[in-house]
Amino acid sequence: MALLRIVARVLAARGVRASAGTWYVVCGLLLLGGLDASAQTGASKEYQVKAVFLFNFAQFVEWPRAAFSGATSPLVIGILGGDPFGAYLEETVREEKVNNRPLEIQRYHGVEEIKTCHVLFISRSEAKHLEQILVSLKDRSILIVGDGDDFIQRGGMIRLATAQNKIRLIINVDAAKAANLTISSKLLRAAELVTPSK
Repeated sequence: MALLRIVARVLAARGVRASAGTWYVVCGLLLLGGLDASAQTGASKEYQVKAVFLFNFAQFVEWPRAAFSGATSPLVIGILGGDPFGAYLEETVREEKVNNRPLEIQRYHGVEEIKTCHVLFISRSEAKHLEQILVSLKDRSILIVGDGDDFIQRGGMIRLATAQNKIRLIINVDAAKAANLTISSKLLRAAELVTPSK
């Protein structure tokens, strides 16, 4: 139900109205990774949907206790590099909590700035440095997300792929396990699971 509130709030802020039944369909499509992006106009609409996915990852992934400094410390969603979300990500997580943890958005210009982060979206602007970034974050329990074409093959954990005007999830389960993250079976069922060969 939190997802319904978030989608409703984000779209209502833009003057979009729909019935409760419509919200259930939208959320079902989001969870199944099949929201039609052709009904959206421009990259900003695509990243509105991707912002909702980032919020949902926070709900469907478990981090080790050591990833947090305390029982109510924030769950940090970070963006590394150019920010394609604008204000959408803040709007999506505003006043939301996951397991009694407030959500906090951080933006990073370089990997060395990342101190505390739980979900990290690596922008396409960082594609040429992806391998170095992943090496720098190797021993940390950070869910690493991106949308570049070869993101998974290069070691990323979750790719938000846009194909045939739909956003779908591609998950590298081994990379998530290596970071001591547990991804919910509900999220895994909605995704294509891959094991890239190294």
